[in-house]
Amino acid sequence: MSGDLRVCFVGDSFVAGVGDPRCLGWAGRLAAMSHAEGVPLTAYNLGVRRQTSAEILARWHAECAPRLPEGVDARVVLSFGVNDATHENGRPRTTPEESVANLAKLLERAAEHGWPVLMVAPPPIDDAEHNVRTAALDERFARTCATAQVPYVRIHQQLRANQVWAGEVRAGDGAHPGAAGYEEMTALIAPLWREWLSR
Repeated sequence: MSGDLRVCFVGDSFVAGVGDPRCLGWAGRLAAMSHAEGVPLTAYNLGVRRQTSAEILARWHAECAPRLPEGVDARVVLSFGVNDATHENGRPRTTPEESVANLAKLLERAAEHGWPVLMVAPPPIDDAEHNVRTAALDERFARTCATAQVPYVRIHQQLRANQVWAGEVRAGDGAHPGAAGYEEMTALIAPLWREWLSR
């Protein structure tokens, strides 16, 4: 392992930490936790609000490549899906089949570069019908990652039952939590994150 550990966090508004007054979200909290535990890294937050998997697929390589040059311990964390499952004009912004295909392409391209990937499931929001669609996508994402031998963090169902997360999402904009909600999400991701970084 190179002493120059770099991680690109690629995804949507949840990756960007929207709603967190500390401007850390879960990605910033994971990076801070690693530094505190003696694993220094350079973290690049590449989260963009409202983006679907198709939009992320279109931009991610151009953004990651200059940040992950040859000779460094280069890694990518992905998380998306909530915007894919959002209905506009009576249909999802991205169909489940397209979402899965986009994820598969991302994983394939990352593997070509030798960039290990950790995929984090899309979280729930304060909309029961939307969450049903996202949960179905979560299942398909899990199978896609298993096929690619990429670790997948199953947080969707746990956060649906998490009162802190649900309360903060309701008190906020209906989708994004505040700091305490992101703390809960970070705690769910942390065990697999630590294992992934140690590889």
